[in-house]
Amino acid sequence: MSMTNQQVAGYAFLRALYADEYFPDHLLDKGREILLRLCGRIEAQRPVDLAALYALTEGATEEFNRLQEEFWAAGSEIETMARDEIAGDFGFIADAYGFADADLEELVAERDW
Repeated sequence: MSMTNQQVAGYAFLRALYADEYFPDHLLDKGREILLRLCGRIEAQRPVDLAALYALTEGATEEFNRLQEEFWAAGSEIETMARDEIAGDFGFIADAYGFADADLEELVAERDW
């Protein structure tokens, strides 16, 4: 997926998690794809306000909720470090697309991890 936003195109999503063997790379790859799809939806739909952005991040958060099952099956989980890294990447995405005032907790409000 090609991003027009250069900040996003050059960003290493989930970087700290890839450095930790506790988190399987193939599942991190799926998480990275969730974040890239979110960026693609933002670029395609161009949300005009925070409510529209939060609607898009809700879908991505729900994808991470489903991915949690795969982490458990692999002997891992989306725990404190992972939660912080994932939420931080949601925040980066919001900033990169001009939503610096987005609330980090609201971006991932639907999380169950």
